[in-house]
Amino acid sequence: MIRLAVIGTNWITNQFIEAALKTGEYQLAGVYSRSLESAEQFSQPYAQPQLFTDLSELAQAPDIDAVYIASPNSFHGPQAIQMMQAGKHVIVEKPMASNFDLAKQMFEVAAEHNVLLFEAFMSAHIPNFKRLKQELSEIGKVRKALITYCQYSSRYPKYLAGENPNTFNPAFANGSIMDIGFYCLSSAVELFGEPNSVNAQAQLLNSGVDGSGSVILGYDGFEVVLQHSKTSDSYLPSEIQGEEGALMVEMISTAKKLTKFNRGDKVGLDISVKQDTNPMFYEALEFAHQFKQKKSCEKCTQRSLIVAKLLEEIRRQTGVVFPTDKKFSTK
Repeated sequence: MIRLAVIGTNWITNQFIEAALKTGEYQLAGVYSRSLESAEQFSQPYAQPQLFTDLSELAQAPDIDAVYIASPNSFHGPQAIQMMQAGKHVIVEKPMASNFDLAKQMFEVAAEHNVLLFEAFMSAHIPNFKRLKQELSEIGKVRKALITYCQYSSRYPKYLAGENPNTFNPAFANGSIMDIGFYCLSSAVELFGEPNSVNAQAQLLNSGVDGSGSVILGYDGFEVVLQHSKTSDSYLPSEIQGEEGALMVEMISTAKKLTKFNRGDKVGLDISVKQDTNPMFYEALEFAHQFKQKKSCEKCTQRSLIVAKLLEEIRRQTGVVFPTDKKFSTK
């Protein structure tokens, strides 16, 4: 049984806890919040976990095995490093770091202290996404792909009203590509590997982060177009086109539905497989597997590093700068 603590008391933390407990591999052993009142309120539905308002106390707690970090993006790296230096295994929400240098440092600390560092990119572990990957060989040579995730942010009206929510604040290493755009980018890397070229454009908000954007990833013989937005909605599925057919995915982050078209078909075949209603269930299972094996997934590590490097390049091309870039960059 993995004795789990969480940093962050928000809806995504709740969703991960529910998924972890559902696997039967975890027990919730600790909750951290800067506010004791917030920690108490968050932990009420659970079986009396320890409450922490001091990260150092959490890091040194002897009866915590792993820590799930779902704080704002800019805190992911420093908090993960603090936990790993104290011997804790870490599951860190995506994106794992504000920039590439920090991501490399995090994996170096994990290796130095012989602990697991797991980026919580749930899509790669979801059954329909795995089925998508398997079916790529069935549609012939890939020639084009569109991976899209555009969703009007519930916090965008607050931004328009003059407030400064974390979602659109560079101080928290946020913005469209770092949030929902991450799913598009990381999915492309998971499916096709590291691209040969990257060309990015974005529509920047006055705060300095991107509200939306597009990226073209160049591969041998084909290109992948990424479309992401937090200021508008899209109702299009993602699509991968091959010479012998195409695959369509509804909601790339959770792969809700997978449809296959053979060349010439007017109607596609639903090839979806049954999935748990909580899409985080499968990443929780994967981390539990690595915990039991006492071995991290090298392929996952390489994907995380490639994505961190690409995110930094996309931001460089689009002019999105975070305060943490100066703090952690070694260039």
